[in-house]
Amino acid sequence: PPQVDKVRANAGDMIAQVDVLCSNLEDAIPFDQKAPARRGAIEIGEQNTFGATGYWIRINALNSPWHLDDILEIVPAIGDKLDVIMVPKVEGPWDIHYMDQLLAQLEAKHQIKRPILLHAILETAQGVANVEAIARSSPRMQGISLGPADLAASRGMKTTRVGGGHPDYAMLADPDADKPRMRAQQDPWHYTFAKMVDACGAAGIKPFYGPFGDIRDLAACEQQFKNAFLLGCLGAWSLHPDQITIAKRVFSPAVDEGLFARKILDAMPEGGGVAMIDGKMQDDATWKQAKVMVDLARLVAAKDPAMGQAYGL
Repeated sequence: PPQVDKVRANAGDMIAQVDVLCSNLEDAIPFDQKAPARRGAIEIGEQNTFGATGYWIRINALNSPWHLDDILEIVPAIGDKLDVIMVPKVEGPWDIHYMDQLLAQLEAKHQIKRPILLHAILETAQGVANVEAIARSSPRMQGISLGPADLAASRGMKTTRVGGGHPDYAMLADPDADKPRMRAQQDPWHYTFAKMVDACGAAGIKPFYGPFGDIRDLAACEQQFKNAFLLGCLGAWSLHPDQITIAKRVFSPAVDEGLFARKILDAMPEGGGVAMIDGKMQDDATWKQAKVMVDLARLVAAKDPAMGQAYGL
């Protein structure tokens, strides 16, 4: 929340810890604080050097009374420092087409040399239905994030939780007269973020998991982040500093997985043929899997020398 003095004062410290710093102008910002939040987001951009950390701003929804002022004030002021604009509640490719054209006009008018990218937030049932078209809608598309709270409301889901599981979304084992019935809680978000990951993969953009609302339940947050990482998401949004630590750990390949992936690449430099490594058969398909892990490990190692040493990179 960039209207908060303490947040702006701590921005420099946060920039050093994260891949992306995002100023939020939308949900969780009171109506009477929308203009101060916008000014605060501009101030953060003006007063900080971001280096390898991206500076993003989540603007207000396209159908809100604050949206146009967000764009018309922020882009001229800090367009050269702004990497990505997050667009909430994207319903279809038409929303991105509008943003693309508006940004093109402002970039030309204010001589902004680097195109500002767009990141859509998937928060409505219509957006989920159109996610493939959204992902392919513009060369500006950087990625898509899941917004579970608004999406739950749009679908009419009966939950007040932000992300994570729910005890009533579960399966029971078949009855057995001699044993209590086993019960397993399910993930109500699996279908949606699997569909989002596929849409992003097909379009060559980045999928992100959304926020996990219960900042006290670190174990459940970690499990949800693990699910997203395993399925293909490249990151998740943190609502609290404790979640940053979890995200950095979870969205880095486990050291043993990274080392095993390196063994595969070393044994099959060209990716062809077959190799037996630690009793497991490897071929072209598993070489591709290993390359995903090693490429990610190299990205982590570039920011974290200790992890780079652990990976042997």
